[in-house]
Amino acid sequence: MKDYGKLQNGSDIRGVAIAGKAGETPNLTPDVAADIARGFLAWLVREGGKKPEDLKLAIGRDPRITGPDLLAGLMEGFGPYGCRVLDCGLASTPAMFMATVFSDFACDGTIMITASHLPFNRNGFKFFTPGGGLDKEDIRDILAFAQDRAKATAILGEPAADGTAAGASEAAADGQSAFGPEPADIITPYTAFLRELIVRGADLGEKPLEGMRITVDAGNGAGGFYARQVLEPLGADISSSQFLDPNGMFPNHAPNPEDKAAMESVSARTLEAGADLGLIFDTDVDRSAAVDSHGREIARNGIIAMAAALVAEDHPGTTVVTDSITSRQLTEFLEKKLKLKHFRYRRGYRNVINKAFELNEEGIDSQLAIETSGHAALKENYFLDDGAYLATKIVIKAAQLHVEGKAIDSVIEDLKEPADEREIRIPIQAEDFAACGSKVLMDLEEYVGKTEGVSLEKPNYEGVRINFPKGWCLLRKSLHDPLLPMNIASDVPGGCDEIRRFMADFLSNYEELDQSVLEE
Repeated sequence: MKDYGKLQNGSDIRGVAIAGKAGETPNLTPDVAADIARGFLAWLVREGGKKPEDLKLAIGRDPRITGPDLLAGLMEGFGPYGCRVLDCGLASTPAMFMATVFSDFACDGTIMITASHLPFNRNGFKFFTPGGGLDKEDIRDILAFAQDRAKATAILGEPAADGTAAGASEAAADGQSAFGPEPADIITPYTAFLRELIVRGADLGEKPLEGMRITVDAGNGAGGFYARQVLEPLGADISSSQFLDPNGMFPNHAPNPEDKAAMESVSARTLEAGADLGLIFDTDVDRSAAVDSHGREIARNGIIAMAAALVAEDHPGTTVVTDSITSRQLTEFLEKKLKLKHFRYRRGYRNVINKAFELNEEGIDSQLAIETSGHAALKENYFLDDGAYLATKIVIKAAQLHVEGKAIDSVIEDLKEPADEREIRIPIQAEDFAACGSKVLMDLEEYVGKTEGVSLEKPNYEGVRINFPKGWCLLRKSLHDPLLPMNIASDVPGGCDEIRRFMADFLSNYEELDQSVLEE
């Protein structure tokens, strides 16, 4: 029996959708998608109280080659229950949330078929309601409904016996669902929304980007629309942009702002073109990073600093929630330069977003939740992690600076970076890897507490973060994999080696860990 719980990836569903990589057997196929659709429908009915036939849903996808087949599978699950389903075609994850917001759509729930930056053979689903993205507990319930048809049927009832409730087609084409969704265009109103933000925010007329050259790298994902439908109509020269055409095999580089080769590619292109600004998106456009006119990356700590500086203009003193691997220098920039508060929390974009929600409920103003990965969610935008929205905020500021003869890098010119950084991912070879990882962390915390010259970072919300005289180290458990990721940063060139040796000496006591990655 299939274990659908293994498809959960935090607040998303991800799996292998097609053969093509050795040792990776498909486990997210159209028949599985049909069960997941039924599970989502049961969850929506339970949570919202509407009957299935009164629900309006929308589905979008990134350009992965398995997207159409998974869409057909979802329709096999939805169709018999009579709900109305819109097919938004090639879309972005944030745009699919906006299908619950825009009055012309007003959907009760939406699904984005995507696996973010993962390889071509992977795919998955992200879910939204008007309340935002779902949490991991919601995904767990959806997969439980998918696993247990009787449990879903107890909520949904039996579907129409003749399968006509949703308007089944007379004959299904090969590989397609018998239930045809309605074609819909979400990108046109979504890009109009972004253009209006730029026009209003820049306050430089109807062509606020005239005279600016902006390089966009979509990595052959879904983000090419940003160059062609947002920037170019507002006067920007986008001729230096690259990889705008969607291609689910991602032939040029991984569509991922955290990928070294991807950032080197967009940086080189921005510099070569003499562009004022470079922008790069991940596959489904919920993450982004930037490049300044000198070809320097504005990513990781830099993209957090940039987003925070833009938010600080309208919300002085607000609290910025980040993930756990941010630098000391970033904290100094946020708190001393921008006069904001920094709440360093946990990895996982839903974790930082949910923490920002919690702080606001407690009466602590938090306008920004952002990961070093490029997931940025602003309170003014429904706390939706939207790479295109963050890019839009940056473009507005760049346009304003351009007319003053300044460049976008001036916004974060006071941000210092660590002199040396390293990430080491330590495999856990124990069968119960979660318990093993917890034991290592517990022992490490005790060890550091008894060792002179080092100290524990307090407060700390993930793993064990250690302060060294000239740097720091964070050892934590991976969110999903049998790994202990270790992030090291030093204030001096080459300083990571000393910290690595300290950690290697401690970790050598655990035969369940792969020690080879800790060697020089």
